[in-house]
Amino acid sequence: MDVSGLVFDTALMISAGAIFALLIFSAFFSGSETALTAASRGKLRNMADKGSRGAERALDITEDSEKLIGSVLLGNNLVNILATSLATALFTRLYGESGVALATLVMTLLVLIFAEVLPKTYAITNAETAASAVSGPIALVIKIFAPVVAFVRMLVRGVLRVFGIQTDPDGAILAVRDEIAGAISLGHSEGVVEKEDRDRILGALDLSERTVEEIMLHRSQIEMIDADLTTDVVLEQCLKSRHTRLPLYRNEPENIVGVIHAKSLLRAIHDLSRESGSARDALAEIDLMDIASEPYFIPETATLDDQMHQFLRRRTHFALVVDEYGALQGLITLEDILEEIVGEITDEFDITDAPVHEKTEDGQFLVDGAATIRDLNRATDWSLPDEEANTIAGLVIHEAQRIPSKGQVYSFHGFRFEIMEMDGNRISKLKIRPLVT
Repeated sequence: MDVSGLVFDTALMISAGAIFALLIFSAFFSGSETALTAASRGKLRNMADKGSRGAERALDITEDSEKLIGSVLLGNNLVNILATSLATALFTRLYGESGVALATLVMTLLVLIFAEVLPKTYAITNAETAASAVSGPIALVIKIFAPVVAFVRMLVRGVLRVFGIQTDPDGAILAVRDEIAGAISLGHSEGVVEKEDRDRILGALDLSERTVEEIMLHRSQIEMIDADLTTDVVLEQCLKSRHTRLPLYRNEPENIVGVIHAKSLLRAIHDLSRESGSARDALAEIDLMDIASEPYFIPETATLDDQMHQFLRRRTHFALVVDEYGALQGLITLEDILEEIVGEITDEFDITDAPVHEKTEDGQFLVDGAATIRDLNRATDWSLPDEEANTIAGLVIHEAQRIPSKGQVYSFHGFRFEIMEMDGNRISKLKIRPLVT
């Protein structure tokens, strides 16, 4: 009996079995990495709410993306290196020096097909199911490799810091808001989501990033009432106004002393006229400050999301906007915020304003200079930047670095802007068209 041959055969089988097992581990790590990074956290949360413990674990381990990726890559590289080393030793023993090249070729094909492409394809096709299935073993791997991964993370952060790159270890793999917004925009581009639905959802998501200053009614456009006027004059102004709430000022418009509600004024007239028997006498007896509500002031830097919650909590619909020095800048209502989500809200008493933009026969858009960039983008599916300016007129002035004149033409951000009308130093009308590329 050839003992050396038997030992060789046994070693060959053990090495082949070990390589096969290591390839399975490599496929597991590769598929797990793809599944856990590609899985939708929204779908995982839905599965967890229905009782899936695997989905709950998957949500937990994907909270720290650095630790997850570090552990999976460490495990994957360890088994790949070990499998390649065993294969090289085995093929060298079988084929001599040429075994190194042969082992490299064979292991490259095996790892590429069975440990990379195959598991990753399955994982990305069934991301949530695969993520739930592998979450238990991966959680154990993360605990085992925790000390090594902690050292590697510290080393990586140090290297990145040298190049001025900061990392967020607590950040999710994908921000929830960005994930939703991206899915909605993709759905719209593919014709699955209607434009109105896209605008409403994205409008709601944007509330936390936009400030009161961006949508407030500017102070130059605020309709106010002098608190020292007689009640009959105030009543006449209230009846002529399109608004039910009007600020009261004394001495100068900056000095807001209250907010008069048309319903409160009419109720006071009704109550006093019943007592005195004469509406004229009732008007003479009314003190506007007695029926006016306290003005509600808010900073211009408040976000729309926070302000909407404040309106609901205080059960009010009207606020005056001030800057850091307390100077009046404008006003905002709950309706203004809601219109950022659902679009323009009108009732039977509203006067329909002229559209802020209309398409001309030559394919250009005639736009009101006061139109907001965001509203124009939503209406036309353009992508004009709104970081430096809120209105179209503001964008032109920012880019031109001067007050333009009627007839001047500018081209920037892929669009052509022609000044059509000026009202003093204000751009009142302009034509816009995309540049042909």
